[in-house]
Amino acid sequence: MLSFIARRVFQSVFVMLAVGLIAFGMFRYVGDPINNMVGQDTTLEQRAELRKQLGLDDPFLTQYWRFIGKAAQGDFGMSYRQRRPVSELIESRLPATLELSLVSALIALFLGIPMGIYTALKRNGFLSRSFMTLSLIGISLPTFLIGILMILFFGVLLRWLPSFGRGEVVDLGWWTTGFLTKSGWQSLIMPAITLALFQMTLIMRLVRSEMLEVLQTDFIKFCRARGLPERSIHFRHALKNTLVPVITITGLQLGSIIAFSIITETVFQWPGMGLLFIQSIGAVDIPVMAAYLLLIAFFFVIINLIVDLLYFAVDPRLRVQKT
Repeated sequence: MLSFIARRVFQSVFVMLAVGLIAFGMFRYVGDPINNMVGQDTTLEQRAELRKQLGLDDPFLTQYWRFIGKAAQGDFGMSYRQRRPVSELIESRLPATLELSLVSALIALFLGIPMGIYTALKRNGFLSRSFMTLSLIGISLPTFLIGILMILFFGVLLRWLPSFGRGEVVDLGWWTTGFLTKSGWQSLIMPAITLALFQMTLIMRLVRSEMLEVLQTDFIKFCRARGLPERSIHFRHALKNTLVPVITITGLQLGSIIAFSIITETVFQWPGMGLLFIQSIGAVDIPVMAAYLLLIAFFFVIINLIVDLLYFAVDPRLRVQKT
């Protein structure tokens, strides 16, 4: 188990170094940071002095390792657009994105898995057909269109929910949350459902297909031949084997909720990291873009590590092979 974790951690470090190289390449090859920091009246001598102070004349590897070292300490430099440390901007926007992603992930999991199980066990029922129709809608319609339709219906026509913003938040010192206010929950409903709908339908269809495949295997037929109750067959034997491949795909999809919250945050003007990233693209704010890329890669690495450990715990073949 320890060797398994050690190998996964080593691979994660390698991935972060590779993503760090890509993020550093944005500084190196996407425009000149000096032009974004000085005015038109700055002389060539002043530009050269500033370039020397920032270490932009150093060799490539020296700059890269300096960038990695500072990033590991949470120092991503200064924002070109807002003239503030990037770490402060991320700290102020991170709670909004994580809360939205957490609620969306819970909706996708706690609705997608039961719906997948139900549609596999009751394939010809009316409710199962309704779930499958909903899944087609969730997969076919783009996220931004779903968000716009929800704003039109629930925000403009019915006026039940606010159509933009995060609502009232409570400052806990190191964290700001909307979970403690009514307007915070009201503002969270539409973005969370919009972000979760695609993932929920994907998880539902994946669980359904895996469940149907497992139910046709020989060991399930043997369980029925032994006279085991259907509930025990479905939820103790079939579901456990269904979750082995589902865990991997689900983990990747939950990571993508954080990564692809950009569209949802833009549609609902949710003050998270995704909206900050979109604004940074328009202003060519490279430090913020690089920090966002590194942070998303870090979340993916952590989620994949947790998924690997869960996979190791669920599948006994991995423990026997000691891989």
